[in-house]
Amino acid sequence: MKFTAHESFKTQVYFVSQGQELTMLDQEEEEYVRGVLSFEGKKGQIYQNFGPKGSQILLVGLGEESHLTADDYVYAAYQAAKALNGVHIESANIHLEVKGQVNNGQALQAVMEGFLQAEYRFDRYLTDKSSASLKVINVPEKVANLDQLVVEVEVLVEGINHTRDLVNTPSNDQSPAQMADQVKKLLEEVGVEVEVYDKARIEAMGMKALLAVNAGSVNEPRFLVMKYLPEGEDQKAIALVGKGITYDSGGYALKPADSMLDMKDDMAAAAAVVGTLYALAKNKVCKNVVGIAGLTENLVSATSYKNGDIIGSMKGTTIEVVNTDAEGRVTLADSLYYAATRVNSECVVDLATLTGACLVALGERTSAIMTNNRDLLVELNQAASDSGEPIWELPMTEDLRQKVKGTNGDLLNSAGRFGGTITAGVFLEHFVEGKPWAHLDIAGPAFGEKSYRYLPQGATGVPVKTLYRFVKNRIK
Repeated sequence: MKFTAHESFKTQVYFVSQGQELTMLDQEEEEYVRGVLSFEGKKGQIYQNFGPKGSQILLVGLGEESHLTADDYVYAAYQAAKALNGVHIESANIHLEVKGQVNNGQALQAVMEGFLQAEYRFDRYLTDKSSASLKVINVPEKVANLDQLVVEVEVLVEGINHTRDLVNTPSNDQSPAQMADQVKKLLEEVGVEVEVYDKARIEAMGMKALLAVNAGSVNEPRFLVMKYLPEGEDQKAIALVGKGITYDSGGYALKPADSMLDMKDDMAAAAAVVGTLYALAKNKVCKNVVGIAGLTENLVSATSYKNGDIIGSMKGTTIEVVNTDAEGRVTLADSLYYAATRVNSECVVDLATLTGACLVALGERTSAIMTNNRDLLVELNQAASDSGEPIWELPMTEDLRQKVKGTNGDLLNSAGRFGGTITAGVFLEHFVEGKPWAHLDIAGPAFGEKSYRYLPQGATGVPVKTLYRFVKNRIK
């Protein structure tokens, strides 16, 4: 997709808020659109008039003017792209009257994002591949720094799509070692230093929790440290920590077959960290960030860790394994402790497809957040709101803190059904050593059984946009 401000094309695309006058149409066509088709500019409404004798106009409804967000513009542009591709149009002009809660630059970037989102396809394993017809969009010239805005959004969507590709890749082509190699190649091309720790080095660091989860697999673990330090190594960094289970069978707490089908996605958080670092580095955002991910499979064999085992960790804390299918928090224990003690970190943000309880509580589109720092909460909330990736805080109450305490070991890796998302967060907090910390449970929005708005079926790339804006806008 190419964006230009210096060309003119036959096809015209108008984004229309609810109740807006349709001055772009002649009187006869407006009466038809309003009266017969009942087009009002409601969110999701589309009117198109193409063909040899058509006006070559596409109208896309935005919804109520006072409530418009950047995400509404993304969705409207995505719908426009789908409509144009559906009739094999290759180029179009867009017309944008900015309204609602966004400024000109934000609205234009959102529209460009929507057109770019419509291009995503995961077709690596398909014999017959398809591509979109739409190639060029002419945008309004009146926005300052247009070239810069175009490049930023193009790179951000690249980062989202790299995340999607990593998550959509099946586990037979993505062992921990294979994923580590892909990540290293991808990120080093944009100036991120990637250090890959093999099993021997993981053992030397004492990461007993990560190693316990890996014990059932013939594919050895990897531990990734991804450094993007444009401010200099002497300055503190934001640590982004992602769960990286490249396939999760549940271990001896074996998942049902249907529940295992999409468990290639259990490394979606690690992939989101990768996509975020890619976008930050390629866009040259001047903020120090260190990404961390422990990569392993969670499988069943004679050497697997078992329900009832008591295992160690890098910190020295012992963990009673109540449920081998609560493995993500076990691997994160070592990753978080590393982020808190081995990285010059100003704060730690971890993310994980961690609990089914999060979907029960918040549904498929909202991530849970738990934190020990109110400023972090405010910043992440704002970034999520700006990105159309909703999050909701859950409380880490004293009674749930008590539930995580073990009997024969220090902590339980699972504290039962009630408050399951929160007790997982309480477990993780134990390993951040008092650093400002936030945990995002992205179990719902990271992977979709069906497409939703502009998010594709399968890997969605959530929450790359949130993390990118959080880092970019953070003030130390």
